Amino acid sequence: MTQVPELANPQASLEEEEANERLVGTLYKALSSKDFDEVQRLLAPDLEWWFHGPPNHQHLMHLLTGSAPSSSSSFVFVPQTIVAFGSTVLVEGFDKERSVSWVHAWTVTDGIITQVREYFNTSVTVTRFGAGASQPISSPGVTTLRSASANKCQSVWESKLCDINSVPGLVLAL
Repeated sequence: MTQVPELANPQASLEEEEANERLVGTLYKALSSKDFDEVQRLLAPDLEWWFHGPPNHQHLMHLLTGSAPSSSSSFVFVPQTIVAFGSTVLVEGFDKERSVSWVHAWTVTDGIITQVREYFNTSVTVTRFGAGASQPISSPGVTTLRSASANKCQSVWESKLCDINSVPGLVLAL
């Protein structure tokens, strides 16, 4: 069995998650106002971008690089939900006009966004893997974790698709 020290300050994790949510929310405001200087300030220069969906829906890449058309027909990301799980921030939205849903999974490291995984017209389920899926057994000063294989992965978040009949589904394990 693996021994893991108990968290000294669980409140610090909550504060970090709230800060990460605010940071990603600020990014969407900057994208909406086309403030590309602010966008670049929030992103790591070597941002890792991963996309799943139809190639003609790679709107985020154009916005992040500043190459998006300035016309009113350019795609606008309006978040419906923003929720953080540690360093991962999930954002979901739906564009009724185009009948497309999207989920972005951002990774925040030391106050900078270092990665984004973008899912278009894809159902996303997020699960806790490893320590999050294990059952802690406490004794004075030490927490022991049972094997993750003895327990199922716990689903912690699911996208809520609007008006879309059939889409591929993916599981994102944290």
